[in-house]
Amino acid sequence: MATDKKQPQKTNGQGSTPFAQTYFHGTKVDLKIGDLIEVGYSSNYGQRKNAKYIFLSETLDAAIWGAELAFGEGRERIYLVEPQGQIEDDPDLTDKKFPGNPTKSYRSTEPFRVVGEVTVWQGHPVEHIDTMKEHLKKLKAQGINSLND
Repeated sequence: MATDKKQPQKTNGQGSTPFAQTYFHGTKVDLKIGDLIEVGYSSNYGQRKNAKYIFLSETLDAAIWGAELAFGEGRERIYLVEPQGQIEDDPDLTDKKFPGNPTKSYRSTEPFRVVGEVTVWQGHPVEHIDTMKEHLKKLKAQGINSLND
């Protein structure tokens, strides 16, 4: 069943609910359980503007890419997060590149609560990361910017 927007479960404010949908969020920011990830901070990508959206994915692979491509010097981190409101398909990864959203990537203007961290995961080969970074540089040089900036 295809839907335009996901309807996350609301928590009761007492931490993670046992059957709430959790998602992955990749970054280089050091966070703790219970922290909120919110819009308004410098974006990890693109033009580094204050972020209008924050991102999450149902797939570990997409979150790994998020962590690997994020700006910053910190350690790459993958967090388990629960959205605190509405999420929608990330148009950069659905409409433009992957119709049907096979990466299961979403965005929101509402916060995500950190409920855990994936501490053991395998990153992409360095050559793949370098290729992806070169591709992103070419898009930028062509004036193709994210819909999320």
